[in-house]
Amino acid sequence: MQPSKQLLNTLKALADAEHFLFTLDDLRGVLPEQTLTAFRAMLARIEQTGLLKRVCRGLYFYPEVHPADGLLLYHVAARLRADEFNYISLESALSDAGVISQIPLSWVTIMSSGRSHIVDCGRYGKIEFIHTKKQPSDLLGQLGYDSRCHLWRASVALALKDMQQTRRDTTLIDWDTAHELV
Repeated sequence: MQPSKQLLNTLKALADAEHFLFTLDDLRGVLPEQTLTAFRAMLARIEQTGLLKRVCRGLYFYPEVHPADGLLLYHVAARLRADEFNYISLESALSDAGVISQIPLSWVTIMSSGRSHIVDCGRYGKIEFIHTKKQPSDLLGQLGYDSRCHLWRASVALALKDMQQTRRDTTLIDWDTAHELV
């Protein structure tokens, strides 16, 4: 069987609504006997057909089981920083709560115990990770798990505190709505 067919058959068998993002190492594990150069060339051909889509460096998604919806960036963030403490906050959390009138399109803001960094996901948007020294135990009662995004989500009060502590622009905040929700 051709290596590309073997990879696609494996993806078809393994991928589901919860598991649709694959790292280069995940994919490489299907065909360990191939040289890295041959593997990358094959992956580029599969990507050109649209059967596998590159989200960002080293991360691909299988669109057969998960179309690129509005939550893709959150899933990517959770996968990229799976070893860190992360939660949706700042403009993303406030926009979802209706405290910021403008919705940040194709940009999500995540507080992370990892380093600050912006990940460019091409046509899908950008993920902004902002470093925090806060521990999960410090935030009891201020976070809720968002199973749709696979990430923790800050309460409005915590997102507002994060905005002030990170010196973000607060001019778009509807303070009347914010005070009602806090």
